[in-house]
Parts: sequence; C-alpha cells; structure tokens
Amino acid sequence: MNYSSEVEAVDALAKAYRDLKSEIGKVIVGQQDVVKAVIISLFSNGHSLLVGVPGLAKTLLVSTIADVLDLDFKRIQFTPDLMPSDITGSEILGENRQFKFNEGPLFANIVLADEINRTPPKTQAALLEAMQERSVTVSGVNHKLPDPFFVLATQNPIEQEGTYPLPEAQLDRFMFNIKLDYPSYQEEIDVVKATTSNKRVKLSNIVTSEQIIFFRNLIRKIPIADNVLEYAVSLASKTRPNTEMATPAVNQYLSWGAGPRASQYLVLGAKCHAAVSGKYSPDIEDVQAVATYVLRHRIVRNYKAEAEGKSIEDIIQGLF
Repeated sequence: MNYSSEVEAVDALAKAYRDLKSEIGKVIVGQQDVVKAVIISLFSNGHSLLVGVPGLAKTLLVSTIADVLDLDFKRIQFTPDLMPSDITGSEILGENRQFKFNEGPLFANIVLADEINRTPPKTQAALLEAMQERSVTVSGVNHKLPDPFFVLATQNPIEQEGTYPLPEAQLDRFMFNIKLDYPSYQEEIDVVKATTSNKRVKLSNIVTSEQIIFFRNLIRKIPIADNVLEYAVSLASKTRPNTEMATPAVNQYLSWGAGPRASQYLVLGAKCHAAVSGKYSPDIEDVQAVATYVLRHRIVRNYKAEAEGKSIEDIIQGLF
C-alpha cells in the first residue's frame, strides 16, 4: 500500500468502508448499524458475537462479508457432539507411516462459528485458544492460523434447551457483542421481495487480506487525545461495582464489571469508528458509538436489575 501520508491512508480506509457497505447492501437489507459494527471489528482485528433470533440473516451476513472481502471462509455448525479435534484438525497416519497434521476448519481467514453456545466447554476451550493466540496446539505441536484470522460467532438468545452458556473468559475474547433486531415493516417487504424471486446478485471483492492487515496496523497508529483515552478507561472503570469510580446505578444493579480488555477495545473501536467516519482522530462521541458493543457482554446484572427490568443497555447509557 503506497500512500504518501497517513492522512491519505485513512481516507483510503474510509473509502474501503463505504464501498464494502454498499456492496454488502446488495444482499443484506437494512441492518446498517450491524454491518458497520462488524466491519469496524474486522478492521480492528477483533472477533464479534452476533446475537439474534433465527431468521435475521446472521449467517448470510457473515458469508456476504467473506465474499466481499477477498478472504478464505469456513463455516462450523456447532453441535453438542462436536469434539475439539473436529475444529482444530488432528494427526493422521500418512502413506509413509508418518503422522501428519490434517488442518481443521479453523484454518481460514474468517470462521463462522454458527450457534456457538450449542457446543460443550471442551470444544469452546479449543476455540478460545484459537481466538486469543491465533494458533492451535495439537499433540503438543503449535500450528499458526492464517493472518488475518477472525471468528464471527452467532448465538440464539431465546433457545436454552441443549445449550452451554459461554464462559465469561470466552465472552471477553470477543471485541463486540452485536445484537440484531427484527427488520422494519418496509425492510421486511424488501427482504421478502428479494428472496422469493429468482434474482441473483454477483458480489465483487472490495478489500484483500493485505489491505486488511495494512488498515489494521494503520488504526493502531491513529493518534488519540489524552482526554479521549482517559474517557474510554473511565467508562470501563465505572462499570466495576464497589470501586471508587462506580456510579450509584452500577453499585445497585451490577454484580460484575468490565475488565481492562474493555478499555483496550473501546480505544481501538473508537479509532476505527473515527477513521471510517472520515475523521483523523477519535473524540468522545466515537468512544460512545462503540461502547454498547464493547461493554454489553462484559458486565453482569444482578437480581435487582432483572426484577426492576433494567436492561444492560440502559445501564451502559447511564454511564455517558
């Protein structure tokens, strides 16, 4: 990528984002905020958890994003009988009587972990290593995953039968928790029109893996003012009940707050949000724009909050 300055490079990132959004819009109707959040997490080198009821095009969204990014894509359907070796790969005996490693579906640039909460903790732990270390260990040998590597997981919030809640340590590895809502009436009409005809959409590749790696490094170089950085850290600190920065509402309604990884993701997310919005440095509004996605899965409500109908989103909004 030969750009004469970082300003020019940030302009190129903003243009790539706009092109991606319009290309994805050929297939995905509405869901503008969701598409924006997923692209921000990809450019920030983060994984995302998409939470929504069945039929909201979570899987279609991820496969469409993989199509418009020139990346290798694999889908893993998580089931209760899935073993760690089913996703990481395993050692097999070759023709020459030597063991060789047979790569599993985790060896791709974008991995769609469909219904991630349907698989037992043992397999979730194997995925956790891949997400954090970007490598897998099989038979004591470490195997590097491709670069870039993103996990986009989907979860159904209403189905509890035969599911295993994701452990907090694994939830913390997801940069964003992105909630999908029902489409509006007009959007649903557009969806039904598009999906009940024989219309075929041909998507173009907009961004290559080399560009993603370049943009990922560029985002880390974007300067951030001290007051904005301090605001991001204080936002995460305020969520921790019974600490000096906790707000009265946090002490009343939360049993657990966000860890330091939240502060890191708030800053990275704000930098990327600023860049795709055409700004060269993030401000407090950029931190607030990504705060709900970053904090939603990192704070735990207590019984009082549930009894009084206080949602996680309400509590996060109260921190601004």
